[in-house]
Amino acid sequence: MGELESIRVFLAVVDQQSFAGAARQLGLTPPSVTRTIAALEDRLGVQLLVRTTRQVSLTSAGAVYAARVAPLAEGLAEAAQETREAQGITSGLIRVSAPVSLGVQVLPAVLSQFATLYPQTHVALSLSDSFVDIVEEDYDLAIRISGPPEDKSTIWRKISPVPRVLVAAPDYLTARGVPEDPGDLAAHICLAYRSDARDEVWDLSKGASRRSHRATGRFSANNGDVLARLAVNGEGIALLPRFIVADDLADGRLAEILPDWTAPEIWLTLYYPPYERLPLKVATFSDFFETYVTETQPL
Repeated sequence: MGELESIRVFLAVVDQQSFAGAARQLGLTPPSVTRTIAALEDRLGVQLLVRTTRQVSLTSAGAVYAARVAPLAEGLAEAAQETREAQGITSGLIRVSAPVSLGVQVLPAVLSQFATLYPQTHVALSLSDSFVDIVEEDYDLAIRISGPPEDKSTIWRKISPVPRVLVAAPDYLTARGVPEDPGDLAAHICLAYRSDARDEVWDLSKGASRRSHRATGRFSANNGDVLARLAVNGEGIALLPRFIVADDLADGRLAEILPDWTAPEIWLTLYYPPYERLPLKVATFSDFFETYVTETQPL
């Protein structure tokens, strides 16, 4: 193995604090990693790592060496990426954060088609309905469905509005009655979308009329699919993005209520760390995703 590859293996061991962990990260066998480190130490004439039964740590010489070679390895990786980008080649790893419902219902088709066009790019998708700090957690971009952006440390790009509808199961409406005005919601069980177990406030409008209702009931959740299933089970009324409940509405498992009243607009938005220049792989994925959700499968 050449010196540059040996350095890459060494830095992986330092990062993982484990020979086995470095092997998994690099797709090598643990004995191969062990031999590579031993050969590197022989060439340098110093011990770089201290092996214990629990972890691997740096010697003082190893710490000095790691501090010198890490920027060189990073610079070489950046040079290789910039060279590929200069030729219009999209490659490498993209770490993407997205909400669960969108990830399950929309992104598999996006990722499959993207992989066909850009086979050298690997997309690592992480799904969460909680707020993710993409700078702190080192994501390349985040896909969010939310109101106006509040995060001042990131760059954002609006893709499209996400319509929301009030829905309930037909059996529930038969038993409890169909609301004809937002004021009627006070007599109903409502399913709140919250991550902190508090009630959700539904601000509804029709023309110049404005009404607010605090959604209270037996259940709240921070995931739209869970709330949709609870609504289908007859547990109450939910306010959800239409794309989550489109199939249930089409098949009659849910019915839309108060269709003339609308909730405040929320958007499908891409968020980025504060890049000086958007990397080609991130820009390419963003453009592909936007085209898909605005032209192929609008939300």
